[in-house]
Amino acid sequence: MEKKPFLAESKRLLDMMINSIYTQKEIFLRELISNSSDAIDKIYYKALTDDSLTFDQDSYYIEVKPDKAARTLTIADTGIGMTREELETNLGTIAKSGSLAFKQENESKDGRDIIGQFGVGFYASFMVADKVTVVSRALGEEQAWRWESEGADGYTIEPADKAAIGTEITLHIKPDTEDESYEDYLNEYRLKALVKKYSDFIRYPIKMELTSSRPKEGAEGEFEEFSEQQTINSMVPIWRKNKSELKAEDYESFYHEKRYGFDKPLAHVHVSADGAVVYQAILYVPETIPFDYYTKEYEKGLELYSRGVLIMNKCADLLPDYFSFVKGMVDSESLSLNISRELLQHDRQLKQIAKNIESKIKGALQSMLKNEREKYEKFFGSFGRQLKFGVYSDYGAHKETLQDLLLFTSSKDKALVTLAEYVSRMPEDQKYIYYASGSSAERIEKLPQTELVLDKGYEILYFTDDIDEFAIRMLTSYKDKEFRSVSSGDLGIEDESKPEDEAADEENKPLFEAMAGLLGGKVSAVRASKRLRKHPVCFATEGDLTIEMEKVLAAMPDSSGVKAQKVLEINTGHDVFRALKEAHAADPAKLELFTSLLYSQALLIEGLPIEDPVEFTNQICQVMV
Repeated sequence: MEKKPFLAESKRLLDMMINSIYTQKEIFLRELISNSSDAIDKIYYKALTDDSLTFDQDSYYIEVKPDKAARTLTIADTGIGMTREELETNLGTIAKSGSLAFKQENESKDGRDIIGQFGVGFYASFMVADKVTVVSRALGEEQAWRWESEGADGYTIEPADKAAIGTEITLHIKPDTEDESYEDYLNEYRLKALVKKYSDFIRYPIKMELTSSRPKEGAEGEFEEFSEQQTINSMVPIWRKNKSELKAEDYESFYHEKRYGFDKPLAHVHVSADGAVVYQAILYVPETIPFDYYTKEYEKGLELYSRGVLIMNKCADLLPDYFSFVKGMVDSESLSLNISRELLQHDRQLKQIAKNIESKIKGALQSMLKNEREKYEKFFGSFGRQLKFGVYSDYGAHKETLQDLLLFTSSKDKALVTLAEYVSRMPEDQKYIYYASGSSAERIEKLPQTELVLDKGYEILYFTDDIDEFAIRMLTSYKDKEFRSVSSGDLGIEDESKPEDEAADEENKPLFEAMAGLLGGKVSAVRASKRLRKHPVCFATEGDLTIEMEKVLAAMPDSSGVKAQKVLEINTGHDVFRALKEAHAADPAKLELFTSLLYSQALLIEGLPIEDPVEFTNQICQVMV
């Protein structure tokens, strides 16, 4: 029998496909099953316009048949089959499956569609087989045909016997190697797992003989193995069902079946879009944070299907980084896919789906915040940090999207509040949204810098995440109210000083200049404090960098040693100030001691390291004796 050569470009493409296009060999089964599904779809299309045909769905199925003894794997279907000419055209010339041409000739409006773009998936077979045999009998034909090839050298076509319409593709599995166990593709449990992974939602039954065990008759305690044909795919995916048919338990079961997590999701969104871009999606907001979420190893993304066939396990392009915690899937009929189905062209449809999904996620979170506050606070405890990173990243490009989803602990009842809630209860005379930063709310509420703001009856937001100040600096304001740190040099609270206070400031100027000189550039200035009430000393900051931001930057591996511009503020109403004045007038050594101690106290209040702990303890002892 004469062997027909592939066209030269087809030989090159076949070699490329086998060696590079498909990153996982197991993909071959998905491709063959999808082609079988296409073949059955073609009969369905024919039946819509041909009165002599009836489409009884129960008569159409796909069968997977492994034979370990013969070392073959057969995928058979009851689809439309191929004539000799179609075998020649579709299999003799790579990258032409006939599906797209058939679709264009038989357009349907009822929601079914043929994959169409996938023309070369059949040749993925050669990744696991050294010979492929196709026996096919076309609808309306008496004669069947056998197509056979051992790879790039060419193929043969000859008449064959086949009783029923349809196609059987038999793969002669390659011998095992040190690097690859091809025999795995003859293992029924491995095959079943691959069908469940990639083709679970193909709308026709995928059948296979599976081995089970049962109690042996007449032999108590003994079991016997038996084989029976089972349908191993689900066929109807949950996302294509009517929302009214589904309960919360159904969505939760799907979440666990797909192994999105072991927790119970806090919320789900079921999307059915039927516009310029047609797609369905089920999205989940998890309850608990994955152990590797804030590591480089974590992979974001949604499962991506095309007409029920899994294309990508994690399509990162469908989720913005700030919503990377979302789990779920998208099934689209609108995407443009490349020949391997693994890589997406970054087309307009994908971007539109991603934009719609972002909007749906934000809507779900807003609804949870409004209607299920306790649940939202639980979510925010796990993933709020990611939302704050989203505000800060890309130079604040997403701040409008995220600002109303943020929560911060408030000085009022130590409860979590939104920015909108904070602004809504601001007194009329309050100019700014005040915040204070620290490692915990407990430490922040003890900060001396909070005294004046709280005395005025103003609420303070407690920033306890290292990202908080960076995010707020990117926001700059909320509803025309600027953010202002309680450590800021200018709190914007009206100066209530009297003329005698101004005279006292002038009188104390030499003392403060002397103290600044003793500190030798560690602070930019020493001045009388208008914010302190009970405490003797604190730091204020000038410029854009705060002390908490300095600590965050200092902890980074590539820290440049940048420092906040610190001002040492002294409470002139405190007894310590009198001791300072006396020392300044009569005892320069004591002034130096007191100045160093107060500076060290200010460092400790801020959680900053003391430069010389031994010297500090010695200075305390000097004061005590």
